[in-house]
Amino acid sequence: MSLEQLEKTSPAKVLTGPGESRRRVASAFDGSRGLMLSVARDKFALIGILFMLVIIISAVFAPWVAPMDPNDGDIARRLKPPAWESGDWSNLLGTDQQGRDLLSRIFWGGRSSLVIALSVVVLAGSFGTLIGLLAGYFGGKVDTLLMRLTDVQTAFPGLLLALLILTMVGPSVTALIIVLSINGWMVYARMMRGQVLSLREMPFIEAAQAIGANHRRVMFRHLLPNLASPLLTLGTLEFARIILAESILSFLGVGVQPPDMSWGLIIADAADYFQTNWWFSTFPGLAIALTVLSVNVVASWLRTQADPLQRSRRSANNAQGH
Repeated sequence: MSLEQLEKTSPAKVLTGPGESRRRVASAFDGSRGLMLSVARDKFALIGILFMLVIIISAVFAPWVAPMDPNDGDIARRLKPPAWESGDWSNLLGTDQQGRDLLSRIFWGGRSSLVIALSVVVLAGSFGTLIGLLAGYFGGKVDTLLMRLTDVQTAFPGLLLALLILTMVGPSVTALIIVLSINGWMVYARMMRGQVLSLREMPFIEAAQAIGANHRRVMFRHLLPNLASPLLTLGTLEFARIILAESILSFLGVGVQPPDMSWGLIIADAADYFQTNWWFSTFPGLAIALTVLSVNVVASWLRTQADPLQRSRRSANNAQGH
């Protein structure tokens, strides 16, 4: 019998026979239904998920949902207030100093901010996860070397290092993604190392090693799938942090550059109008704040779903409330 057949064979599968496929489908359906019920019970999670869907849809479909070209300015319409403040309903949230539609720029700015955040989470998460897997699984000198490298990287102030690198190489979206990835992989490495240390002595890992699975197979076939839940939660939290970091760097002038736009860059354009034209900075600032808040709420809900103890406590509290 091959290694794949040994790994896929279990007493449960032998005993259940042909009905296993139907039971798996039913189990997956029950799991999805339970997840939907959990979201419906948690009002904050539901609101956060709905708001994130609105942000994602408006960013992905910005060319179609934006009412105007975000770079199409008209000096005659500059600094118009929102429609409900004696403004024009064709510019719902008002215009900027060049007469560009603010709502359209927020849609397109969200597109850049979300793409950068997602790219950084994927790059930093992949590298940090690999480092954490190697350190936790092999231990010894490998663990010591990789964790000391992580400590050295952590010792550098993240924002200062990003400003230094971007000033040297020049600001661009690509450079911003690389710099933020360099500053973000350590948290994944530390988390994954700790999780792997707690799992590598588990019976299912010892069983995989006993039947001849090599190191790579144990790490990526057996360990990594069991770490998906904490990794997803951490990635969600890091997504919110990267949105804030990108906004700060763009505001300081070393992030996204015109004619591209991001929420931080829009606020930077409004720096001279904070006291006289409140809408110019308020609406992109609200977009950042509400997006980060929604992502954190969703991450908190995911953490609860990934932890059986917290999930049972919440279910008990809901039962007592009813």
